[in-house]
Amino acid sequence: MANSPQARKRAKQNQIHRERNVSQRSAMRTQLKSFIKLVQAGDKEAATVVYRRTTSLLDRAARKGVENPNKAARLKSRLNTRLKAIGA
Repeated sequence: MANSPQARKRAKQNQIHRERNVSQRSAMRTQLKSFIKLVQAGDKEAATVVYRRTTSLLDRAARKGVENPNKAARLKSRLNTRLKAIGA
């Protein structure tokens, strides 16, 4: 348990940040799953709209430190490849 006022404050901040990060990570994963479902269904127009939202969430997560920037870039690349494969 934290003994000093500074340590108590940091513990409180860490809890708030953790809850926010868990929420953002969950939203990102949900968005990824919805994109994959649309790709599997072959709905290119809807998948394109969801792709834009998904890449935005990935960029935001990378910027905020929720996700590693390289992982976000890798996921975006893979999503783009799947989106292009629908039209082919």
